Amino acid sequence: MVLDDLGTSLRSSLDKLQGKTRLDEDDVEEIVKEIQRSLLSADVDVSLVMELSDSIETRALEEEPPGGTTARDHVLKIVYEEMVALVGDSTALPLEPQTILLAGLQGSGKTTSAAKMAWWFSTKGLRPAVIQTDTFRPGAYDQAEQMADRAEVDFYGDPDADDPVEIAREGMEATADADVRIVDTAGRHALEDDLIAEIEEIDEAVDPDRSLLVLDAAIGQGAKEQARQFEESIGIDGVVITKLDGTAKGGGALTAVNETGSSIAFLGSGETVQDIERFEPSGFISRLLGMGDLKQLSERVERAMQEAGEEDDDWDPEDMLQGEFTLKDMKRQMDAMNRMGPLDQVMDMIPGMGGGMMDQLPDDAMDVTQDRMRKFERIMDSMTEEELENPRVVGQERTRRIARGSGTDEETVQQLLEQHSMMERTIQQFQGMGEGDMQRMMKKMGGGGGGLGDMMGGGKGPF
Repeated sequence: MVLDDLGTSLRSSLDKLQGKTRLDEDDVEEIVKEIQRSLLSADVDVSLVMELSDSIETRALEEEPPGGTTARDHVLKIVYEEMVALVGDSTALPLEPQTILLAGLQGSGKTTSAAKMAWWFSTKGLRPAVIQTDTFRPGAYDQAEQMADRAEVDFYGDPDADDPVEIAREGMEATADADVRIVDTAGRHALEDDLIAEIEEIDEAVDPDRSLLVLDAAIGQGAKEQARQFEESIGIDGVVITKLDGTAKGGGALTAVNETGSSIAFLGSGETVQDIERFEPSGFISRLLGMGDLKQLSERVERAMQEAGEEDDDWDPEDMLQGEFTLKDMKRQMDAMNRMGPLDQVMDMIPGMGGGMMDQLPDDAMDVTQDRMRKFERIMDSMTEEELENPRVVGQERTRRIARGSGTDEETVQQLLEQHSMMERTIQQFQGMGEGDMQRMMKKMGGGGGGLGDMMGGGKGPF
């Protein structure tokens, strides 16, 4: 996740207050210095670091902790509130018909973000369209068209035209029936005068309701000048942060938000059009500080279950509450889990599973987890219909055959069967319940107690 190193560092700083019931000036001074180091290491602008740390120090010294609150929890609450205020509220991009102009340097991820945002709006019941105006970068039209096709949204562009402003005008006319029009503009390797002049003309032609600055999470200290120039030329209403699945520090994004007086609109990660989420400041900072984000987790569970159901018309998740839980059902559960995104992101959303606990895991823990799930899928692909429907028929002879056919070993086959048995017992606890219980069951299965959490760790790890 973006700013993951910052989150680790902040949590480590706050842990130094563990066991304290009251704060003195030395405690506050030490924790503020730690927070300053954490923010500076994450590439947050120096002036912004000082402003934020001063606010935290003033509040920590002047505000009286509520009765029964530890010193750590008191400072944690202050850091949380100050950082939520820093990144802005979630009103940068309301759910309503609008025209959005995307700005940013070449390579920031504008074209990919345009398709991702269009896909996101389509899941909310709005009809989006992408307008591609980049005539500068070779392949921009083809990339935009392909991404829009994957997102299954309307698209307009003209590969033979060389006037981006005219393309923008014609695109607005051609997509008049769309609820949300997302205009992708050309970038350059630097903030040249011709880039600024071009985007100002497009801005005048399409008259956007909102202009969003697209920033690579690795932008660093260069974000301040970039944000300032775009703000002066077209005005920036929000920031889209891309490439959060890498090792970027991400502090430049916070600097850009502060410089433009806007807020973060979207967070993008991964290569598929589904790898995007609308920014929710409270949940984002909560995850950063290791406090989880159940709202985002619930939305991902709901979307994953819906997508799995759309691809398999014969499967209704609620049916598992009525009859037997088969290996076919387990495979569908695993597919839904995969659709929720990278496992480290999912674990960050579960209170008590992210933050400090994640920091203690080996660097390859998530890779091991993904590897285990892939092995389980191969094993189930090597089973007969009878074995998938009734795992109890799998004895020693069949176990040997399945292990050979899947390229795994007998121990892993047994682990799969054991995990199925534990998940089956969990399912039985929910049988007879009514509508809506499926979501609660999924959350339980994601957190352990014989569920997907146990399966991912093989019953031996931290999950």
